[in-house]
Amino acid sequence: MNEQIEQKQLELFSSGKVSSAVLKNAIPAMIAMLMALIYNLADTFFIGQVHDDLQVAAVAMCTPVFLMFMAIGTIFGLGGSSVIARALGEGHTEYAKKVSSFCMWSCVVIGVVISCLFLLFMDQLLTLMGVDENVWEHAKTYMVIVSFSGPFALLANCFSGILRAEGQANVSMTGTLIGNLVDLVLNPIMIIWLGWEIAGAAISTVIGNVLSALYYLLYYRKGTSLLSIRLKDCSAKDGICKNVLAIGIPASLGPLMMSASQILLNGRMMAYGGMAVAGMGVASKVTMITGMICLGLGQGVQPLLGYCVGAKLWDRFKKALTFSLVFALSISVVMTGVCYLLTEQIVNLVLTDPAAFDFGCHFSRILLTTSFLFGVFHVFANTLQAMGAAMPSLIINLSRQGILFIPMLFVLESFLGLDGLLWAQPVVDVLSMVLAVALYIPAYRKMVRS
Repeated sequence: MNEQIEQKQLELFSSGKVSSAVLKNAIPAMIAMLMALIYNLADTFFIGQVHDDLQVAAVAMCTPVFLMFMAIGTIFGLGGSSVIARALGEGHTEYAKKVSSFCMWSCVVIGVVISCLFLLFMDQLLTLMGVDENVWEHAKTYMVIVSFSGPFALLANCFSGILRAEGQANVSMTGTLIGNLVDLVLNPIMIIWLGWEIAGAAISTVIGNVLSALYYLLYYRKGTSLLSIRLKDCSAKDGICKNVLAIGIPASLGPLMMSASQILLNGRMMAYGGMAVAGMGVASKVTMITGMICLGLGQGVQPLLGYCVGAKLWDRFKKALTFSLVFALSISVVMTGVCYLLTEQIVNLVLTDPAAFDFGCHFSRILLTTSFLFGVFHVFANTLQAMGAAMPSLIINLSRQGILFIPMLFVLESFLGLDGLLWAQPVVDVLSMVLAVALYIPAYRKMVRS
């Protein structure tokens, strides 16, 4: 890659207008997350057209397990993105190539291992998830099929982050869109027209992940990237493995803890019946509309902030962060208002049982009370990762879905019963927001002094 092309790809990070730099990196990531959300909702919607809310409940119970794939991909996607962005900011292009190759091959190996473990211990995993006899066969069918997407799901999540680190936000978005659109098109064909129901949803998900991963691999094979996926460039030396994991593991703990807490929550919800689980599953999709878009915003702005850290452009860093926070709060408030006004219409698209519908609407309104904070939270969380602040990043990712959430789940259930299980998340959202700001301030001061 010649210097002229390299400069063209990175000049937006270093000298472009701050608002344009933020939007050109954040909007493709937000669109990608929006498409991921649409295909996620589509799975639930088309299964809902089968008019069997137990299948909706089965998908709701399985979804947290496959957050594990997302979490492992995040280790190498966001961890690699942070290291690569800072390396490029410092002018260390060869080091960045080694990091990208290390991330790619790590995803392949770990993805195969996880898929095999899922298939070998499927019954034990379903028991651990709290799946009862009413949804067992549906859940097992879905889990077995989607397990085969392991390495492809990891690669897709990994590359969507790494490409943004080299200024290729549009390529990152395109790969995500391909997988999501394929899944979206195949859902009605396989679930309804072919009559494969929940198995069709799982098969379309696998195909979408495979095609998304293949798109990214073909992009790198063209040789137009700053980075590399060649095996000969793969190395864990020179602090590559340590630096990627130092940021990637804390970043992945958010999805991992979300997975664990959702499995625990599903288990607690089963005591109130399958319709409560179905209602909770749809309510989580409603709040996900705001959450996914804000997650994309945070991830999209991270490489820009990381580049500013590597190049020590502190004034540009502050301007980019300020613009991102204002933009994030605006998006969160608008999306939360829209979701609240359209709650019944959204829930009605999926749930047909009157009890499940009532649960879905009631639960959605509880969870939406604090979703206007999502944007600011995700910007601060990704800023800590961009700064290379490993310990603060670890704390914030452990807290929102684990250290704070799990105890709050039991405490509020003891006082409020079923509603307490839902109110745990809004309470923790407020506490996590305060914690994120408290961790950022000293981390920033330390970074500027160094």
